[in-house]
Amino acid sequence: MPVVGVFIVGLDVMTVRFAMMHVALLGVAIGLLTGIDPMACAVALCAVSGASLAPLARHRDGLSGPMALLMTGAIAAALLVLSLSGVNAVGAFELLWGSLLAVRFQELALIAVLSAVVLSIYVGLRKPLGLMLFDVELAQCSGVRVEALTALLLTVIAVAIAAALPLTGALLVDSLTLLPALAARNVARSFGRMIALSVLFGVLGNGVGFVLAILIDLPPGPILVLSSGMITLTTFIVRRNR
Repeated sequence: MPVVGVFIVGLDVMTVRFAMMHVALLGVAIGLLTGIDPMACAVALCAVSGASLAPLARHRDGLSGPMALLMTGAIAAALLVLSLSGVNAVGAFELLWGSLLAVRFQELALIAVLSAVVLSIYVGLRKPLGLMLFDVELAQCSGVRVEALTALLLTVIAVAIAAALPLTGALLVDSLTLLPALAARNVARSFGRMIALSVLFGVLGNGVGFVLAILIDLPPGPILVLSSGMITLTTFIVRRNR
C-alpha cells in the first residue's frame, strides 16, 4: 500500500482516493442489489474506473475535473441504486467503514495478490516508472509508453484503494497509502529510496498504531492514522531543518 502511495504522489492524483471511495460505494450498492459479493463489485468497478481515467490524464488540466465528475456521479448513482433496491444506506456505508479485526479471508487474499502485483510492477518497470513519475515529457521523449503505464498505475491505485477499505475504512485509507509516501518524499533523495522508506514508514506507523490501539483499548483505525501522521510530521520537520 505505501508503494501505491508513491504512485499517487508521483502522478499527483491525491484526489483519486476520494473518487474511488465513492465508486466503491456504488459497487457495494450494485452488489447488494444483485446479490453479488459487495466488495468484489466494489473492486471490479474501481478497476474499470481507474483504467477509464487514463486517457484523460494527458489533458492540460489533469485529472482533477474528471475525478470530481466521477466522484459526484458515483455517489448519486449509488444513492439511486440503494433507493431502488430498498437497502438502508447506513448498512452500505458500514461495509466501507472498515476494521482490521473484521477482515475476511477473501479480502486478505486479494491484498496478498495485489501486494505481489504492485511489487512486480515496481521491480519490472523501475526505470520507466521513475522517469515518468519524475517528468512525464522527458519520459515520452525517452520512449516510455506513458499512456499504457499511466493506465496500469491508475488501475492498480484504484484497486488498492478498494482493497484497503475493509482494513481501515474509506475515511482512514490514507494511513496505508498516502501518509507513508509523503513521509518518504520528505527525506528520500532517490526513487528507490523513496519506495524503501515508504514501506518502512508504513510498517512502522501502522504497526505501532495497531499495538497502541490494543494496549489502550481504542479503535485501531484512528490510532493508525495518528501514528502515521506523527511520522509524516516528523519527517517534514527533519526536511525543514536539513
